[in-house]
Amino acid sequence: MKAIGKLIVVLMCCCSKMVFAQQDAQFGQYVFNGMYINPAYTGYKEELYLQAFARAQWTGIKGAPQSLSISADEAINDESLGIGGIITKDKIGAQSSLSASANFAYRIKLDRTETNVLAFGLGVGVMQAGLNGNLLDPIEQGDNRIPTGSVSQITPDIRAGIHYSNEKFFIGFSADNLLAKSLSVFGDYKLLNFKVQPHFYLSAGMALPLTDDFVFKPTFLIKDDLRGPTSMDLNAFLLVKERFWIGGVYRTSVKLYPKSNLQANLTARSAVGFISEFFVRQNLRIGYGYDYSLNKLGNYDYGSHEISVGYFLQTAKSRRPKCYF
Repeated sequence: MKAIGKLIVVLMCCCSKMVFAQQDAQFGQYVFNGMYINPAYTGYKEELYLQAFARAQWTGIKGAPQSLSISADEAINDESLGIGGIITKDKIGAQSSLSASANFAYRIKLDRTETNVLAFGLGVGVMQAGLNGNLLDPIEQGDNRIPTGSVSQITPDIRAGIHYSNEKFFIGFSADNLLAKSLSVFGDYKLLNFKVQPHFYLSAGMALPLTDDFVFKPTFLIKDDLRGPTSMDLNAFLLVKERFWIGGVYRTSVKLYPKSNLQANLTARSAVGFISEFFVRQNLRIGYGYDYSLNKLGNYDYGSHEISVGYFLQTAKSRRPKCYF
C-alpha cells in the first residue's frame, strides 16, 4: 500500500531525462458537464446555468488525483451566441494545474423548431502548471534535478470544438491545450520537466423515450492525447419521470492507431461504476458518481467519488424538459 501510494510521486524522479505528460482531469459525469470538454456546448441550455464538479480519484492512495471544476454559461442574442467561463483545478502527486477559460459558441438553429442546433465553439484562457519539489521523494538526497519548493509557469491556452444537437441526439468533437508548452522546472539542467499535452474529445449520445415516464440515454466519450492510451467511456442512463437519472459507466482503453511509445501488453480494462442525478427542482440537480478500478490498482484504493451541483435560472424560454443533454 505504501509503495503504491508513493508511486505517483516517485516515478517522476526515476530517470534523469524524463518528460511527463500532464493529463486533463477526468470527470465521470461529463454528460452533465459538457462545456468542460467542448466550448461549443456553451449556451446549450439557453439559460444562465451554474454548475460545480468535484472528484477524488483512487481514494486511499497518497498523491491520488483531485479535481474541481466551476462554470457558468448563458445564451444571448436570441440564443445565437453562447458565452461562459470555466475554472478547473487539478492535482496529482507533486503536479498541479489551475486553468481559467472564457468560452464562446456561435449557435446556428437549423429549423423552425429551434431544437436542431449546430454550434462552433472557442475557448481562450490561461493555465498555471506547477510542480512542488517538496512532495517528491528522491532516491538520492541532494538530487539537483528536483526543484526546491514549488515552481510554476503560466501559459496561454486555446480550445475549440463543434457540437450538433436536437431533442434526442448530440455529437461533438473538440480539442484543448492547443498551445501546449513544456515547463522546465529546473533552469540549470532542464532534465526534469513535464508537458501539457493537447487533448481531443469525441462524444455522442441519444435519448430514447420508452414510455411517458422513462427515457433511456446511451452515450460515449473517446479521449486521446496522442501519446498516452486512448480512453473510452461507455454510459447508459435511465431518466425516471424527468426527476431522476440513474446509470452505469464502463471506462476502458482502446487502440485506434499505433503509438510507438506505449507497451503492447497494457491492460485495457480501467473502471466500472454508476452515476445518479436527482432534480431537487426542475432547475436544480445534485449528482453523485462512483467508479472502481478493474486493474491491479483496485486492490489498493477505495474507488473514485464525484459529486456535482447544477442550477439554471428557469424562465418561459427554457428548453427543459424537451432536451435531455
